[in-house]
Amino acid sequence: MMENQTDILLLEGLKVTPQSSVPTFVLLLIIYIFIMVSHLGLVLLIVMERSLHQPMYLLFCNMSLNDAFGASTIIPPILIDLFAVATERYISYAHCVVQAFCAHFHASTSHTVLMAMTFDRYMAICNPLRYTTVMTHRMVVLLSMVAWGVSLLLVAILVALSVRLSRCRRLVSNPFCDNASLFKLSCDSVLINNIYGLTYTILLLGSSLGSFLLTYIRIAAVCLSGRNKVLNGRALQTCASHLVVYAIMFMSGIIIITLHRFPQLSDQRKLASMLFHVVPPALNAITYGLQIKVVRQKILLRFQTKTTPLF
Repeated sequence: MMENQTDILLLEGLKVTPQSSVPTFVLLLIIYIFIMVSHLGLVLLIVMERSLHQPMYLLFCNMSLNDAFGASTIIPPILIDLFAVATERYISYAHCVVQAFCAHFHASTSHTVLMAMTFDRYMAICNPLRYTTVMTHRMVVLLSMVAWGVSLLLVAILVALSVRLSRCRRLVSNPFCDNASLFKLSCDSVLINNIYGLTYTILLLGSSLGSFLLTYIRIAAVCLSGRNKVLNGRALQTCASHLVVYAIMFMSGIIIITLHRFPQLSDQRKLASMLFHVVPPALNAITYGLQIKVVRQKILLRFQTKTTPLF
């Protein structure tokens, strides 16, 4: 009986004043359009340009698709609810579960895809003679499948543990649904959820951070000991972009986890959780895509070709 009453949930949504609703809507809409155009444009460019059919760029397509997916999961529903009355922001429980799954799937895949890209950079710089034999198209497909598959499995278990709980509440105190929102709807014990959630976070962040530190310490050692300054410069350029992307994503996640420990900062945590799905995807296209010289040149060449007069 209680669960039937909680099939329709009340979503807190994004807290903004009536005066700031329109500017917030316009800003989020512009950011969303930029994310979609830039990431899908980069994927299209890589697919169309045969010279970019290299492991590094093909793996980058995974990041672009994941960022577009993550932004589409969070931003459009927030835009729709932005002008709704706070007491009328309804969402079905099934929709809430799907949104929570997609939000965590995007966050997890961001880490696993970057780990796959880290392996590619390690092979390219530390084992250049074996790079072409190891990083084949089959290996790129395998790394991509593992990155998405591991995230799918981890998040499926995470959300399933919350769905199994009975529900006694209907208020989702967040701008969007996530796993914490789901199990907070229950009055049952959530000990198992907390244990798995902590294990999941430590496993994901630990393996992600560990692989990055070990790989880039090794890359730094190779570059410092190398005598070819031109090759070292190119290696550092691509690695620097990779590191910036990872740092933005990792720090965004750490801020959310830290703010969870301070209940008095719940509004700041809610804003940070939304920005995690907005800011990194917006910056990734600029930091990683446009910072790489080859990609930048191809984009400029495409524009120049289209704007060159016929006569």
